[in-house]
Amino acid sequence: MLRRSFLPVLFTPALSRAQFSPKPAYPPSTALGEMVLDWSTHKRDAPGSDNWQLTWADDGHLYGAWGDGGGFGGSNSDGRVSLGYGRLEGDWTSCRGVNVWGGKNALSQATFQGKSWGTVCVAGILYMWVVPKSLLAEMQSEARLYSSADHGRTWTPASWAFQRADDLTIPTICQFGRNNQGARDRFVYHYFIAPRDSAGYNIQTPGAIHLARSPAGKLMERSDYEFFSHLRRNEPVWTQALTRKRPVFEDRENGVGWVSSVCYNAGRKRYILMVEHTASSRGNLGVYDAPEPWGPWTTVHFSSESAGTPFGAGQPNVPANTFFWNLPTKWHSSNGLEFTMVFTGAGRGKDNDSLNLVRGTFSVPDKRR
Repeated sequence: MLRRSFLPVLFTPALSRAQFSPKPAYPPSTALGEMVLDWSTHKRDAPGSDNWQLTWADDGHLYGAWGDGGGFGGSNSDGRVSLGYGRLEGDWTSCRGVNVWGGKNALSQATFQGKSWGTVCVAGILYMWVVPKSLLAEMQSEARLYSSADHGRTWTPASWAFQRADDLTIPTICQFGRNNQGARDRFVYHYFIAPRDSAGYNIQTPGAIHLARSPAGKLMERSDYEFFSHLRRNEPVWTQALTRKRPVFEDRENGVGWVSSVCYNAGRKRYILMVEHTASSRGNLGVYDAPEPWGPWTTVHFSSESAGTPFGAGQPNVPANTFFWNLPTKWHSSNGLEFTMVFTGAGRGKDNDSLNLVRGTFSVPDKRR
């Protein structure tokens, strides 16, 4: 069971956007107000195992991949695998973790290495984007999709992969409801970081994110992928020609992180993108929303280490080393204003290098201003 961190602070006060530096690339949101986290609800599990982009599967559970750890019941060394896949059963208040593939006492042993920040369940089939090994240069070299018809016990790779030369790296997948219910159409939407730098774990500058879509029943077919090209009369134009694709999100000055997450908030009818900026593993979180998977984007929240407001500021056991965040749709309230955030960081087997949960809320913006 996830361990709760008991802290005296109930709600961290919302910070004024005027305090943030550097400045966001997009204007303030008029659909979602300030994001406020209730740090008294913070819980942590699977020490040494990071990443954890979670998807809501047909069986009602959440599934997701971790990297370089033993998963639930393990540690940074005990049960350690390069890539593992786990299941979270129950509500956020009392969820229980199970190592499905890899990790300590797993149901099945891991059979290949890599990392993942993109998984989804469609028609009872789990899919996972896998990138190689651990160094950023290696992870940027290719992205290959795997599928599982037995809820993560075994995985089958696609015969193809996207390459760094395609200007597409380390993808994530937009999350809708349980088993992809509530999807806007018959497509699954994939977001790729445009590679700019492979040294260390650096922010990619100038920052750009590309969007691809594939029919829900043909995720493993490369020939069925299309890429966002441009808008024509406010409608997206899609192309199969990689040279014609154009970013759907850009931050040329602050850059974007080397991983991202996207979900659809059904209660507010907004797509939410979460990505780093400025410097990696420093708690520099940007949260953006849009009415469509391709935008236009506005800024909901912008944490900045340089302004003294990194993610987790003021929390003694949440140092400013976080680099990945996501909002599992299973834990959204019906009105879209309450959520559970999953986050992870670069704690080298300690603190945020783990599965972290914290409850939060979005306020309703005052549209009179």
